[in-house]
Amino acid sequence: MNRAPISLFAAVSLALSAAAGCSPKSPGPAGGEGTANPQAREQILRFNNGAEPETLDPAIMTGNPEHMLAMAIFEGLTSYDPKTLEPRPGMAETWSVSRDLLTYTFKLRKGAVWTNGDPVTADDFVYSWRRAILPKTAAQYAYQFYYIKGAREFNKGIISDFSKVSISAPDKATVVVALESPTPYFLDLTSFQTYMPVHQATVEKFSDKWTRPENMVSNGPFRLKEWTPEKQIVLTRNPSYWNAGQVRLAEIVAFPYSSLDTAYSLFRQGGIDWMRGIPLPKIDEIKRLPEYNVAPWLATYFYRLNVTRKPFDDARIRKAFSIAIDRDSLVREIVKGGQVPALGFCPKMHGYDGVSGPGYDPETARKLLGEAGYPGGKDFPKVDLLFNTDEGHKQIAEAVAQMWKENLGVTVGLCNTEWKVYLDDVSNLNYQIARAGWIGDYTDPNTFLDMFVTGGGNNNTGWSNAEYDRLIADAAREIDMGKRMELFRKAEKILVCDELPVIPFYFYVKQDLLKPWVKGIYPNVRHLHPFQPMYLE
Repeated sequence: MNRAPISLFAAVSLALSAAAGCSPKSPGPAGGEGTANPQAREQILRFNNGAEPETLDPAIMTGNPEHMLAMAIFEGLTSYDPKTLEPRPGMAETWSVSRDLLTYTFKLRKGAVWTNGDPVTADDFVYSWRRAILPKTAAQYAYQFYYIKGAREFNKGIISDFSKVSISAPDKATVVVALESPTPYFLDLTSFQTYMPVHQATVEKFSDKWTRPENMVSNGPFRLKEWTPEKQIVLTRNPSYWNAGQVRLAEIVAFPYSSLDTAYSLFRQGGIDWMRGIPLPKIDEIKRLPEYNVAPWLATYFYRLNVTRKPFDDARIRKAFSIAIDRDSLVREIVKGGQVPALGFCPKMHGYDGVSGPGYDPETARKLLGEAGYPGGKDFPKVDLLFNTDEGHKQIAEAVAQMWKENLGVTVGLCNTEWKVYLDDVSNLNYQIARAGWIGDYTDPNTFLDMFVTGGGNNNTGWSNAEYDRLIADAAREIDMGKRMELFRKAEKILVCDELPVIPFYFYVKQDLLKPWVKGIYPNVRHLHPFQPMYLE
């Protein structure tokens, strides 16, 4: 996900925890601010979501801020366990898997209804999934359905008959899905945003305005009450949710402050209970606060390079820009949170030890740039670096641009845009270099590597490599885990050693600030936190 693994893998957790010294702290009060929470009686949670949402339509959303809200407003066939992220019953009360691991049969729970009182049926899921993979919907995450027989061909327009896609509802309470090959993380995907259902009559009546508060019909533990752009989104407890008796929060107020300095000031003043992310320039101060928490995160910070435009159509230049970056210095002196310098794109996880591309080597970088026709950076064209509004991204961009200036003799301009504009520019390849981050949508190397196949919905680099595509496709069909991981290693080597359409910087740790009265938030390697168990004490 510009965002979103089931179980916690010890290799990731131990490596990042050791680097950060980061057993998560028990949050306590900030000095002199007291511990009383005036919102506890009303059970109103206020948190900073970090950006104005691109959309609240689960089929087309791509970002982590959107996914956080989707988990509150909608619910898929399965949902996330708040502690382990293992799939647990959501709209489906039970499910079964065929002996060959290819056919999943979900039985919907009785009594599950939409916020307007309509029952949630199997047809809702068939409609919603068809809508997500329709070519005209242009969902970037449509490829997450490609595990299902016929879904790829339908999404690519190769077939137009949806009955040839193996998604069916034999009755109102049953959803049956047949897969192309065994997919061990499929039950995780059925919790994911793109697999969440939408209410057909509402979508068809209101078209792109169906996500407005006065129109939206949803099925999650909370419902949309207010959406004031650039100010706040208010969600209120959904009394018709099947498990409403276990939902303790009455209301959630999500602030879209991309300025973490603003959010931090409000947090210190008691106006926010939970900050997802911290202002990087204040990290030394914040690390001393008792509310500061740090935990492992299955995520990579990187830059995309637009290979469809000069000068980054030349792999030598892409490699020169990568090895001119001193990642150790960046992590040690700029981000300072225990992040792990990354020479590969995919973090280590159980069964997969990753690939390391070439490291810091300014001399070779200068040589490559000269071979490409720009000795000492002479006559190098104007290049801009795009990033979404955030002081941390800006600080990193300034440091990296300085490294490129010193090591390559090139000047890179900085271009800062708000979240929705940034996403649109990246999606349309309207950039040369763009800051990016990727959070594993499930715990498997595939979630980091399959997005760079030719035409992938989240590729967004213009890069294409037939051998890379073949390796990822072979890995999807391979049952032997050892052979499968070797296929991923070969693919990642092409990505970060040979072609470099991306420049990985570091593997994240997740840092946030949490008031001591907020309960029911548990550390996990994907930093996914369902709202159902949260409450204020």
